[in-house]
Formats: sequence, C-alpha cells, structure tokens
Amino acid sequence: MDLLTGFTAYIYKENLFSRGQKILLATSGGVDSVVMAHLFKQGGYDFAIAHCNFQLRGDESLRDELFVTALAETLEVPFYCIRFDTEAYVTEKRVSIQVAARELRYEWLETTRKVSGSAYTATAHHMQDNVETVLMNLCKGTGIAGLHGILPRHTSLIRPLLFTQKKDLLAYAQTQGISFVEDSSNITVKYTRNFFRHQVIPVIQETYPAVVNNIAAGIDRFREAEELYTQAVDRHKKRLLIQKGNTFMIPVLRLQKTVPLNTIAWEIFRDFGCSSAQLPQVLELLNSSSGRLVETSSHRIIRDRQWLLITTLAEQEAPLIVIEKERTQIITANGHLKIKEVSRSSGVNIPSAANIACLDKQVVQFPLLLRKWKQGDYFYPLGMRKKKKVSRFFIDQKLSLVQKENVWVLESGKRIVWVIGMRIDDRFKITDTTKDMLLLEWSI
Repeated sequence: MDLLTGFTAYIYKENLFSRGQKILLATSGGVDSVVMAHLFKQGGYDFAIAHCNFQLRGDESLRDELFVTALAETLEVPFYCIRFDTEAYVTEKRVSIQVAARELRYEWLETTRKVSGSAYTATAHHMQDNVETVLMNLCKGTGIAGLHGILPRHTSLIRPLLFTQKKDLLAYAQTQGISFVEDSSNITVKYTRNFFRHQVIPVIQETYPAVVNNIAAGIDRFREAEELYTQAVDRHKKRLLIQKGNTFMIPVLRLQKTVPLNTIAWEIFRDFGCSSAQLPQVLELLNSSSGRLVETSSHRIIRDRQWLLITTLAEQEAPLIVIEKERTQIITANGHLKIKEVSRSSGVNIPSAANIACLDKQVVQFPLLLRKWKQGDYFYPLGMRKKKKVSRFFIDQKLSLVQKENVWVLESGKRIVWVIGMRIDDRFKITDTTKDMLLLEWSI
C-alpha cells in the first residue's frame, strides 16, 4: 500500500474529517509537514497552510518562512503566517522556550483556523512522535491516559500521519521529488524529545528492531483499554458520588469496599484538586473520626460521621451587613432576608416554619447586624433560660462541618436574636405583653 492510499484510508478509519471540510495545515517546512501538504493536495482535499516563525534561529527561521510561502504558492492554497517575539514571551511568562513556542503556536493556530473557516487544524505528528510521547510519559510517570500517546483527533486538532513512520515520509519525498528544509534544532539532544529520538529509541532498536511498530500497535490497544477503563470508572462514580447543592457526599463504607480502592479513589478525588501525594491522606479519612479533613488545591474533603463531604474551599469571610430600621429586605449572595412589622392585634398566627422568625419588636434594637456565626457566639435558645454556645447548639443539632459554615446569625444590641433558619433567642420571643411583632423570613 503506497503512502497516499494509507493516508486516505487512515482519515476514513479514524473519521478525522469529511470531504467537504476545509483543513488548516500547520507547516514548518520540515519533511513531515511538507509531505502532509502534498498528500492533501494529491488527495484532492480542501486546505490552507499556516506557518509560525518563532524568530529563534536567525536566518534559518526566515529561510523556513520563505520556503513555506513558496510551497503555498506552488500548491495554490491560502497561506497564513505570523512572526513571534518568542524570547520576549519567555521573559514575560517565565516559561521555557519549548513551552513558549507551544503556547504561542497553538493559540495562533486556533485563531487562524476560525478565521480561515477551517473545520480542523492538522499537525504532522507521525508514528515515531507517538512512540516517543508514550516513552516520555512512562518515564515521567503516567496513568492509563498517558499510554494512548498522541490522539488522532482531539478537540479541533487532527493528526493524519500517525499511521506512518518517518522513514516512509522521507522515502515518499525522495520518490516524488519533494524538497523540504531541515531544522537544526532537531539535531541537538538538549531537548527531551530529541534525546529519546536520537539516543533512547536507536539503542532499543539494536535489540528490538521493530520497537516503533510494536509500541504503535500497543498504543491502539491502550486506546481501547482506556475506553473500557473510563466506562468502569464512570459506573463507580455514579455509585459513590451523591450531590446535594454544591456539596458532594461519598458513603464511607461503600468506598471502603470498592475494588480497586486506590485507582477508583484517585479518579474521583483528582476531579476535586487532589494530587497523587495527597491521596493517601484522603484515604486515611476513611478510618478517622468526624471533623478530620484534607484540603486540596480547590476543595476540602471532610470526614463527617458515615460520609466524606467534598466542598469548595471557603471563600473570604463575609462582611457584616448593617440593617437600618427602614429596610424591608436585604439581598445577598447567600440569601434573601425580608423584614415586616405586624401588629399583634391583627390576629396573624405565629408561623412555625424554620426559615421564619417572629420577634417582639419592642425588645429588638436597630440597627441589626447580619453576619456569619463565629466561635464564642452564644444565645438563649427558645424555651431555655440558660445560655448556650452556638457551637454546642450545632453539635446538639447534629450539623455537619459544611452545614455549620453556612449558618448566619442576626444580631441586635450585641445579642443574637436569631440563628437563622434554626432557632430564635428566648429573650426576643412573643409574649402576652407583645404589641407589635417583627416578622423575618430568610430564603436561599
């Protein structure tokens, strides 16, 4: 099978794009991308060419730009080109040359893809590139996702040359009389990929000559295995994760019985900012007492009785909200408080709903303060003549740590009149001598 036949067959097999779609080709001027451009032309596909000049190799960078410009003219396709001040980007962002070039390249290619009306951007990654990627991932440490290497299609990027080896591209260029330019930076081994390309793989090939083909075949199997793995992980997530508002809950006993525990736990908790180094700490919560927690980069994982609770990290302490006498409602990001004066003689029944408080207006002093509760707060719960710390009241009410953090209080004259949504203070209750009532309603 010749290269063009294999090329069109691979596009069809992987469903990379359809005949009617336009493709933007990322073209450096090297043999890989130039052969790819000729294959697109000979295959009768609609395409445009895009070239990035990173201005890192002096005259050689300009030579590459002029070469690709001429290539686009020869193939009679639209051409897009940009020159980057890559070194300035490195200084500004404090990243390596490699990272800077990658970020600049892909951001511009995506913008150009849209401007050109292209469905996808094609890069000229081939089989060796894919094998190098997998070997690099294995050396750095990877899960199953790292074994699939470079995907044939990912979001708006396609790689139509992954089916073939570098030697086949070079042979095609020679037989077809296709010229290209050499990037001198590809020779140096100071870059990780070049080290694997020029020193690691050739040594392996001395013992296993077919190593590139063999690993490439394994990559295809890894991709299918990853699909099965993902399906299994999703089933476990549905079984273990219960969402209530912004909080996720995991039953401790159910997670403890899950097999394989470490793998499933990693796939669950990594979505909540957990690093691999933190995973053992999270698993220790399964055997700890209530109140113990682990903070990840974005969430807190809390042991609360028979559950692990996962919540976003607490935001900055909410400010005090001062409520003057004439205010009838207060709208905050946390809730909506309505205030209404009612005459006792009107015959209005005292509501019993937890989100409504009915207070003796004569005892309440304005301004009121709406705030989050804090350690040291106390009040006299309705029906009691003895003060109780709010924290102890929460324990009696069996509130979880997450629930405690979301409790607000209403304060009058430095006294808590209402632990909102839970209990009013006995000193502010309606009595036989009450003439006017203050009706407060809290809604979320």
